[in-house]
Amino acid sequence: MEMTWASEREWGVTDFDLTATMTSGQAFRWRLVDGGWEAVVAGRWVRLEQSPSGIRAVTSARNTEWGWIEEYLRLGDNLPAILASFPDDPTMHSARGSCLGLRLIRQDPWECLASFIASSSKQIVQIQEIVRLLSERFGDPVFVPSGRLPLWTFPSVERLAAATEIELRNCKLGFRAPYLLGTARRIVSGRLNLTAVREMELGVARDALMECPGVGRKIADCVLLFGYGFPTAFPVDVWIRKALHRLYFPRVRRMRLARLERFIESYFGANAGYAQQYLFHYVRTHLGRQWSGESRVSKRRSRDPRRSVG
Repeated sequence: MEMTWASEREWGVTDFDLTATMTSGQAFRWRLVDGGWEAVVAGRWVRLEQSPSGIRAVTSARNTEWGWIEEYLRLGDNLPAILASFPDDPTMHSARGSCLGLRLIRQDPWECLASFIASSSKQIVQIQEIVRLLSERFGDPVFVPSGRLPLWTFPSVERLAAATEIELRNCKLGFRAPYLLGTARRIVSGRLNLTAVREMELGVARDALMECPGVGRKIADCVLLFGYGFPTAFPVDVWIRKALHRLYFPRVRRMRLARLERFIESYFGANAGYAQQYLFHYVRTHLGRQWSGESRVSKRRSRDPRRSVG
């Protein structure tokens, strides 16, 4: 569906880096188009642009209120206070300085859960393709401006619960297809109430999500942080585990996950989720190539018969 009219709004938030936020691995529907970021949020096409005075939004709906995008972008967050709460150490100083303006967003919990189930062992571009195919085949078309590519809503949990495993595999989900299908059916049956998760304590909420097939602690914490806004949810993936080990425990040869989890809970404070996202984005964008280069050198050395071991 195409349209020629739209509504606009601008917010005077100068400490919001759209590019860092949209490329930091939180959501998978945003596309960079002609210098702005476009996606479907709350069933509406929306375009976000960085302006000298803040953030500008254009949407496909005639709006008298903008609460849906303000909630999504978490415009009420006091970012200076959040950053000031980070641990006072060189690593977090570097992460804060290099990622200034990075924000957490708050997605629809179902879309967030489904997207992260699809993310297992996938790169971001592959996850984006899976989410696009799911939306195109099971979602509803949305109004878009003239000249823009067609877009669809993310499919409802009921629609995916009614799908077949083969249909989901055809969306490039692979072994994740039965996980997504089983989770959708668990929600539809009432065994998991996504609305109730919001009112639970962090540990209880995590356990409830981990009852879903294909959902481990990392995916559960991603959903709690990016879908529900639990401030101390701290997803630990390969990047974060390596970062914590190398930057905080460089003399420990083998770092047990349980020890890392205890360290996270005691060290990163009330805004641990924000700290995690800054650390994650900093490591990926600034230290990743350096570490990958070291890994390649290490592998070459280990294969060199002229080098002794020990």
